[in-house]
Amino acid sequence: MNKIGVPRVVLCDLDGVIWLGHEPIQGSVDAIARLRALGAQVLFVTNNSATPVHEVEAVLKRIGIPADGCVLTSAQAAVRLVRPSERVLVCGGAGLVAQIGEIADVVVGHQEAEPEGVFDAVVVGFHWEFNDVVLRRAAQAIKSGARFIASNDDATYPTPEGPIPGGGAIMDAIAAACGQTAQVAGKPHQAMADLVRSRCANIEPSQMLMIGDRVSTDGQFAKVLGCKFALVLSGVTLDPSDSDADFIGRALCDIADQM
Repeated sequence: MNKIGVPRVVLCDLDGVIWLGHEPIQGSVDAIARLRALGAQVLFVTNNSATPVHEVEAVLKRIGIPADGCVLTSAQAAVRLVRPSERVLVCGGAGLVAQIGEIADVVVGHQEAEPEGVFDAVVVGFHWEFNDVVLRRAAQAIKSGARFIASNDDATYPTPEGPIPGGGAIMDAIAAACGQTAQVAGKPHQAMADLVRSRCANIEPSQMLMIGDRVSTDGQFAKVLGCKFALVLSGVTLDPSDSDADFIGRALCDIADQM
């Protein structure tokens, strides 16, 4: 077994790595404690834009992982693609609404009242309220000139019962309806890379390790950052045969064992 060595920064995905549906994957809590004991700084980098950051931190704390100030979400990355004081139609969950609302005038796509006026941007992410009304409102706004932004393009979202349609599926539905392609913020795209780099100033990519369960997202993100990638088989990816990951483990605890 090749030893990974202890990176200065571990970039750790959440869904499919730490938990499934907020239920911890066996060994994940202890693995984070071990990584920190070895001296690694752990940042949780997630494409989940629906849950507010403080709620993600609270759930991590509840399962035994202190994480205040250590969570980076695709909602935070999406803010980088919105200009201050713009009027934005947000078709997403509470986390995305809250983040965009910090700098822009937000109208929520699934609100009951029909929105009026012109939008500068439409920002889309996973949310349980997505329906034909939201689809129509988003497509109309984009056709009328609003920029089309997506928090992430993950087609599926891992749960204890198996994958369900994710934010990328919602993005694709709106893209089909309006005939345009979204600018994507989350992993593996540039806005999320810039967000990570802003939090890891003066740390070389060779001193980082990305741990994730999705080759096309987490693995590609590692390439964008220029760091190594550890693939776990506890989430979306079950067959590692097509992966060029630097390290592979059944779960996060196996990656910690290789340190």
